[in-house]
Amino acid sequence: MAVCRAQASNSEQVWLEAAETFIQETLCPTGKEPDIQFTRSVLDCVKAVWSSQERNQGFTLPLSYSFASVQNLRTHQRLPCCSHLSWSSSAYQAWAQDVGPNGAPLPRERLLLLGTLTDLSGELEDRCRHGSIFVKDNTGILGCELINLDLSWLGHLFLFPSWSYLPPARWNSSGEGHLELWETPVPVFPVTVSPGPVTPIPVLYPEIASRLLTHRSKLRGVQRNLAGELVRLSALVKSQKKAYFVLSLGDSSPAVSWVSIIVQVPAQLVWHRVLRPGRAYVLTALRVAKIHGHRDCVWTTSPSSHLMLLEPEHVQKLELEGHVPEADPKPPPTSSNPRDRKGPKGLVRHSRLLHYSGTVTGVLNKPAGLYELDGQLGLCLAYQFHDLRRVMRPGVSLELQDVHLLQSVGGGTTRPVLASCLRGAVLLRGFSRQKPGTQSSCQVYGASLYEQLVWERQLGLPLYLWAVKALEELACKLCPHVLRHKQFLQHSPPESPSLGLQLLAPTLDALAQPGSPVRSTHKETLEEPHQCLLQKYAPLQTPCSFPTLVSLKEECRSRAWASFDPQALLPLPEAAHLPSCQLNQRLAWSWLCLLPSAFRPAQVLVGVLVTSSHKGYLQLRDRSGSLPILLLAEDSQPLTDPRLIGCLVQVEKFQLVIERDVRSNFPSWKELGMANFIQKRQATVYVQFFLSDALILSVPRSFLRSATPLAPPQTEPTCLEGSHTGHSRLFLLSHKEALMKRNFCASPEVSSEVPKPTLSFHVSGCWLGGTQKKEGTGWGLPEPLRDENKDQKVLLIFLGSAVRWFAFLHPGKVYRLVAPGPYTPKSFETEGSSCTSQRPLELAGCVSCLTVQAEWALELESSQDVAGVLGVHKALPESSSADVLSGNISDSLVSFSAEVLSRTLLDPCWVKPGKTGATRRCVKLTVALKPAACEFPPHLDIYIEDPHLPPPLGLLPGAWVRFSQLEKKVSRSRNVYCCFRSSTYLQVLRFPLETTVSAPLPCIYLAELLRGGQAPFRATASCHIVCVYSLQLLWVCAHCTSVCPQGQCTGPGPACSTQTSVSQASIRLLVEDGTAEAVVTCKDHHVAAALGLRPREWTSLLELVRRPGEVSLRFTSLGAQLETDEPLTLFLHTLCTSPSVLRPIVLSFELERRPSNITPPEPPRLQQFQCGKLPLLTQVNPKLQLACLSVQEPEHPRSPGGFASSCAKGEGDVLKSSWFREEDARQAAQGIGTVFGDTLRLCESYE
Repeated sequence: MAVCRAQASNSEQVWLEAAETFIQETLCPTGKEPDIQFTRSVLDCVKAVWSSQERNQGFTLPLSYSFASVQNLRTHQRLPCCSHLSWSSSAYQAWAQDVGPNGAPLPRERLLLLGTLTDLSGELEDRCRHGSIFVKDNTGILGCELINLDLSWLGHLFLFPSWSYLPPARWNSSGEGHLELWETPVPVFPVTVSPGPVTPIPVLYPEIASRLLTHRSKLRGVQRNLAGELVRLSALVKSQKKAYFVLSLGDSSPAVSWVSIIVQVPAQLVWHRVLRPGRAYVLTALRVAKIHGHRDCVWTTSPSSHLMLLEPEHVQKLELEGHVPEADPKPPPTSSNPRDRKGPKGLVRHSRLLHYSGTVTGVLNKPAGLYELDGQLGLCLAYQFHDLRRVMRPGVSLELQDVHLLQSVGGGTTRPVLASCLRGAVLLRGFSRQKPGTQSSCQVYGASLYEQLVWERQLGLPLYLWAVKALEELACKLCPHVLRHKQFLQHSPPESPSLGLQLLAPTLDALAQPGSPVRSTHKETLEEPHQCLLQKYAPLQTPCSFPTLVSLKEECRSRAWASFDPQALLPLPEAAHLPSCQLNQRLAWSWLCLLPSAFRPAQVLVGVLVTSSHKGYLQLRDRSGSLPILLLAEDSQPLTDPRLIGCLVQVEKFQLVIERDVRSNFPSWKELGMANFIQKRQATVYVQFFLSDALILSVPRSFLRSATPLAPPQTEPTCLEGSHTGHSRLFLLSHKEALMKRNFCASPEVSSEVPKPTLSFHVSGCWLGGTQKKEGTGWGLPEPLRDENKDQKVLLIFLGSAVRWFAFLHPGKVYRLVAPGPYTPKSFETEGSSCTSQRPLELAGCVSCLTVQAEWALELESSQDVAGVLGVHKALPESSSADVLSGNISDSLVSFSAEVLSRTLLDPCWVKPGKTGATRRCVKLTVALKPAACEFPPHLDIYIEDPHLPPPLGLLPGAWVRFSQLEKKVSRSRNVYCCFRSSTYLQVLRFPLETTVSAPLPCIYLAELLRGGQAPFRATASCHIVCVYSLQLLWVCAHCTSVCPQGQCTGPGPACSTQTSVSQASIRLLVEDGTAEAVVTCKDHHVAAALGLRPREWTSLLELVRRPGEVSLRFTSLGAQLETDEPLTLFLHTLCTSPSVLRPIVLSFELERRPSNITPPEPPRLQQFQCGKLPLLTQVNPKLQLACLSVQEPEHPRSPGGFASSCAKGEGDVLKSSWFREEDARQAAQGIGTVFGDTLRLCESYE
């Protein structure tokens, strides 16, 4: 050694000194003196490998390399690297270029690695052997993988000329890195190979060995040697009790039987890395044993068994004494493809067993064992105990033995999938040159949870692939900003499943196949015919998906505007008579309801329940954003428990509501198909569902992120749970007011800025006892009140972040107001009236108010557990129907429950010339009251104006709503209506039905309408038109509604921006059905039906009216003559008095004036009739006032000849009048004569 140092240069001498120190400290056996020969042998080995490099530039030592111990790699090497001692730089560059464009090669480090190969991970031999290989030195031990292992290498010191090291991922602080040994290790000392046996070994071949299994008695206590070709190798099965694998020996001829052998001795598990299918082996000292859970006997190894290659000259066939009976031949393991067949849940397919060799081209989900092979196949290793997970990355070469091929599995997977069960083996055939890519957290955690899906849930491959995809969606939705990945995907016992598994449980339980066999490792590896979860499968239709809330909102908006069709919302002929203002008002608001079944696949909502201090409503939140929700508890009760805040909510049955607000300027109905007239559009998306339809999961605080924008402190009601100090006070809520922007007086000493309106709401109630201190986990006794006689009524003001409690506060409930920190006597002392004006206090019946602080919390208490609640007035009662509809305005605030019938956005789009002043938007609700024992509920209009706009969520047609403290008003026409005020509070009681069937209008007699409140608001009656009171036909400007003769607007002021005109019509009829009379007002297209005109006839008549612009008729009395000679007027007069109009009809109507108790019904009056020569005096009911909804002909219409005989003179006058010029006569002939051609011919036949 001294001679070498004398001949070396200074750099070589320094390198040799460092090498000597490293070898003595790291590689020499511990507890012994430094061995010079040992050090020389190590250096000679390094020199020999280094000298094998062609371009070593004349250096005898690798001076650029330094020695690395196991501890150095585990402690200091934080990045993946590789080292190739025998490679030149050009060789490494050529090696790195084959990585491909999508990956980065492993960076090269110049490190020398030596160590002992061993299968022991610790000092205890049996407990530390699991079939893994390690590199060991004096500083530690490190797991490794290598391609070809020789059992003689174990326990020897080697130099590893080519290797790579992959440290543990940054997220896995407790994990360990591993080595990948690329080339055959070089022994430092020669490895002695044991010579073959001196005498040939007597062996049994598979055919005889399989026969002997049926006669265990002949082999009791006897060990035999078996020889044959390895035809099958199972996976290495690792359970909590022991590890084992199964190998099958056979012959190259498929007609010869094969025999399975179980290897379960810990020291022999490493054989799994040595065995290669297709090679012939000899296993010694085997015995026959009975395995628990398997019906047949099997061959097993013993502690004295050995594995060696089969060499014919070293073995001889063992001849058994006596006759060996024939055994049932086992079919050799071959690929199968049985025919598909129909099962109870669709097409049941059979997978194919085959061998495949390929390269991993993608890592889909490493914890779930999902990869991509050769860019076109999926690979699933979840059904094995996946030991190769740490080396799997793009570029790894694999050999798959007895792998299942499944095609068209569904569940969101389109490519064929190779899946390996315990029967087959996955053999490593080449390492990857790529550096591991950065993986997201959802692709890192969850390995134990995915194993739970396979082993405890026993999912088939289609359902497993969908479950993995669903968990990825959920993790991307909720982690890491809401929940932590590790806790969300962690393994948990069956009695307390993880959050991820709880979210999937409803779907997995619904799709679980009843009667599926329990997975058994011994049956899966030993039994024939083969049975496993991968053998049979049914293509899965994706059951549901878990979209992000933002993507779901965007999808809803897209569908809402795709289905927005103005022509469908305003169909003809109704739209043809609407001026521009009314047309655009009718389009201003509409809504769309989407159910989960409207999506393919069905959508499932998942998010954390939070409250909004900016809007006051509840929200579901995930990583992408939030979605407003309207949530009802059981029996249509409101949500009252604040403990739900922060819980994880999953709901499958819900209604997605999209409210569309549109600003448009369509001139008339003709332009409804042109989208450029839409100026502005906005869609509000929210979801409504019942609490009973949702899965509510409480989330431990340790699972939540400590700092997250999606879970601010004000949304966590449990922030006081861990506090040992605090105080609280109970109060009973009697009334809640509207959430709106209010002005609050601020002291000049506090702020000099002008106060701005603040979003807030008030609640009124009374205190229940004094302040209570926190004692342990409960509350102490209430403090005595200072003044027992003082009124305990109080007005609580919620503003700022305290608005978040709005959705949980409801009248009649008892709440606890909790303040953190040490007790102070003035914490819940009222502030007098300085915080607000005196008027709200007077209206609430309170003398003082209290502002709820932002850090205070709210808890729901049971009123049964609180003393003194029964005698306290809990909530404001509902008003009776008679009180609501009465004209008494002394009690102008009313409360009632009603069903919303319609909702209209009143948005004035123009101001008539000469009018000034701001116009305000307004929402009009038409509701149907539901008084007790009332068959036909009365209708009422409710108006919502600023500052109560936009209206609260849930005010949709078909919804049941409780309105509290509405202001009742009486219009000039003596109709009762209501308005929103600051004291108004509403609560949705029931959502609109998912499927609505419009009930037909009731058929009644007109006299039934005289019963007042017992009569329907809308109905149908069979009646007869007695006479026509008035008729008006006109053309008006679509913009300003002024009359337009010859299409020219006559409105005052500047000319209208549009010259579009629309037709309007109105007729007043007297009808009777033998029980009562009614005056019916028909408008627009209903006038045509009342006059008995067909669409072509009605269109031609309106065109005749276009020239004068307006035609009006009033019939003062029956038989009165007109004092005009205008042909069109004469014609209309004749038409209105003809039997074609005065005929039986089926009339659908509504009351022109809503029923109310303001004006008492007019009593019957006495009227005299002349019956021949005798006068008749009788009581006559007042005429009813009705508005027409539709006019239909009775089932048996009369002959049309009556009108012809009655109007012959009228039409003749029209055609012969001198009022028409010659050109006008031709137009009249084309208009009236052509349209009424059939009538004219009838007239000529009668003449």
